[in-house]
Formats: sequence, structure tokens, C-alpha cells
Amino acid sequence: MEVNVRRLNKRFGDVQAVRDLTFDVPTGRVTGFLGPNGAGKTTTLRIMLGLVHAGSGEALFGGRRYQDLDRPRTVVGAVLEATGFHPGRRGRDHLRMLAGTSGVGRRRVEDVLDQVGLAEAGHRRVGGYSLGMRQRLGLASALLGDPAVLILDEPANGLDPEGMAWLRHLMRGLADDGRTILVSSHVLSEVSQVADHVVIVNRGELRFAGRLDDLGGQGVSVRTGAAERLRELLLARGHAVTSSGPDTLQVQGIGTEEIGRLAIDEGIVLSSLTEASASLEAAFLDLTRSADSAEPAGIR
Repeated sequence: MEVNVRRLNKRFGDVQAVRDLTFDVPTGRVTGFLGPNGAGKTTTLRIMLGLVHAGSGEALFGGRRYQDLDRPRTVVGAVLEATGFHPGRRGRDHLRMLAGTSGVGRRRVEDVLDQVGLAEAGHRRVGGYSLGMRQRLGLASALLGDPAVLILDEPANGLDPEGMAWLRHLMRGLADDGRTILVSSHVLSEVSQVADHVVIVNRGELRFAGRLDDLGGQGVSVRTGAAERLRELLLARGHAVTSSGPDTLQVQGIGTEEIGRLAIDEGIVLSSLTEASASLEAAFLDLTRSADSAEPAGIR
């Protein structure tokens, strides 16, 4: 099931948390959702799940808003934090309670406990779980309805290296089965080992959406006296653009021929137009660099 985010906007007082954000999460792939602290990732996820009202725009699961789904847990599973558990309740009982309110059979509880590696710990009270175990219980809760879409916010928190490898294998297997996976993380190296597709946001705006290979592949360097105008035109078409000088742009996901054609159509004179390779990490840091600082913004 494809997930579509269209022109989302959200303001909290004087802060524009999400600004005209549009992207797609393709079916059968793991999509990494990346950006620095304050980029708007968590707000976007909460809007998608109907927990926060958007100022405008919408997020659709197979063409329907989360609020309009008949049995949402069987369509979308989500893990936004690993703290929403009663500490005195046993892990298995927590899942049985969710199953009862979601129309899911008890047998499914045992299946997901086994799937996340908590079959032997299901009888223990959640208050005695480690952070990594609570993350696994959160995943079990999300998987309970056997959903077509899985949304995960920092799911590797608290996992040891073995647990992180297990999580990658789980996400890859779910995507290979045809599910849609959106995973928010601040660890680029971890996401790069499992994601096929990435969405990068900064200051509530889309900076890149496309294949992970394209992010670290060939980019295009453009020099023009109309850099800001060209930047706005490229951003409006969904391309990743960063400014590396007052008259220089670095562009990902589009070739020199297409940029040249756009410039001609818009009457923009280019001083230079060249291909330039960039590493995955360098491209990511460029895209998430703070607009008013020479240093990259803190990554969440």
C-alpha cells in the first residue's frame, strides 16, 4: 500500500514546524525518514497517524486518511515511542488488551511475541523490561494487526548491535513481503544498511526524496546569477537543492540536460553546469546543513 503525503503544513505558535511537505512512501520498500533536530519529522508522523491536526494538506494510506480507516491497526502499525506501557502489566497482557480492542485473535499475540523475540519474556512485567525490550514490545504492538504499513520512529533506540541487526532483517523481510515501511532515524549509517528509499527534511521542508543510491551518487553543480529563483523552481519540482555559495547550487536527482532545459524555458542564464560526485554522508550533511550556520545542524 502506497502512502502519500501532500502539501502538509503545521504551525505551533510562531514556529512553522512543517512547511508545504509532499512525498511518497513506496510499497514493498524500506523508506528512511531523516533530518536534524527540529526538522519536523515527529510532527509529520503524528499528523499522518491522526494524533496532530494539520493546518492544511493531508496524508493518505491507500487513498484514505488514517482517521477514515475502518480497522486502522490492520492497515497501519506504528511505534512512536517505547514508553506507552503500564509498568505493572505483563508484556503478554498488554498485547492481549490491544488485541481485544482491535478485533485481533489471541493466537496473534503469541505469533508477534515470537516474531520480536519476546516469547520467553511475555510473562514478565513491563516495568522490568530494558529499553531494548520495550522497543521490541512496541514493535509487537505495531505488528499485531498484520498491517500493510509500518511506521517506526527511532526503533533502534536501546538495541545492542545484535538487536540492530535483527531489526534490519525484520524490516527487510517485511518490505520483501510487500509491506510499506517508513522508519525515522538519526543514524544515517544504520538507515543506509536497510533503506531503499530516503526522504530528508530540514526546517519542515523537503530537501530530498528518492532512491538512496541517488543521494550519494552523481550530483550537479550550477552557477547562475539567478540562483534563488532556480532553487525555488527545482524545489517546486521535488528535487533536492542546497546552496553552496551566493550563486552556486548543488542539485541531486536531476541531470545537467534537464536543468539546462529548465533554465532555457525560464529565461535563466547559467554561468556553469557540471556533474560532481558526492559521498552519501557529504550529500546528507549538505542537505541538513543549517541555513544560518556553516556547521551542520544536529542530527536526530
